[in-house]
Amino acid sequence: MVARNLSKPRIRIVIADDHTVLRESLAALLSTQPDFQVEGGASNGQEALAQMQEHHPDVLVLDLFMPGSDGFEVLRTLDRAGSHVAAVVLTGSESELDYAQVVKLGGRGLVLKSDGPERLFAAIRTVANGELAFSDELAQQVLTTMTAESKTSANALARLSERERQIAYYVARGLKNKDIGQELTISENTVKRHLQSIFTKTGARDRLELAVLALSEVSKAA
Repeated sequence: MVARNLSKPRIRIVIADDHTVLRESLAALLSTQPDFQVEGGASNGQEALAQMQEHHPDVLVLDLFMPGSDGFEVLRTLDRAGSHVAAVVLTGSESELDYAQVVKLGGRGLVLKSDGPERLFAAIRTVANGELAFSDELAQQVLTTMTAESKTSANALARLSERERQIAYYVARGLKNKDIGQELTISENTVKRHLQSIFTKTGARDRLELAVLALSEVSKAA
C-alpha cells in the first residue's frame, strides 16, 4: 500500500475535438488507464485555451481542424505564451505540411486517428515525460519536409565542438540521451549538458529542430 501511495501522480489531460461523440469516447477510453486523469473537454480552440487556464493539464490531446480557432491557432497561442503543456495532436490529416506545421508550432506528439489506442496511450505518456512522440514514419516525413523547407545555413553547426557535433548527429538518427551516452561512453547527464550547449549555440528549440539542422548539413555534404 505504501508503494502505491508513493507512485507518480496521474497524468492530467484535456481533450479538444469538435466531434462530441469522439471527444466523450476518448475521455472514456483514456480514463481506463490508471495513470491518466481526464480534466476537461473542449469543442473548439477558444474552449481549449480556456480549459488550459482552468485546469493547467500536463497534456492536451488536440484535434487540428475545429470551427473558429483551430488546432494550429491553439498551438500558436500556447507557443507564444511559453506554455509548458505538452500537446499531442490527434488528426485524420494525411498532409506532411500539416505534420511539419505541428512541429514548428511546438506540438510534442502526433497520432493519426486511424492508429490504435495503444499508440495514443504511449504518445501521452511519452510527451508527459518530456520526450517527443512521433512514429518513425511520421518523424521521417516531418524531417524530410522541414529539411526541404529549411533556409537555415548549416553554419549553425559550425560553432559546435566535435563532441557536440557527434551528439547532434546521434539525435538526428533518433537516439535518446541514454543510448547516445552508451555510444560515446559518457554519462546521460553529460549528454544532457552537451545538449543544452548545443541548443544555445544553434538556436534549435528541441531535438527535432536540431535533427533538421544536422540532416541539412549531411545532405549538403553528400
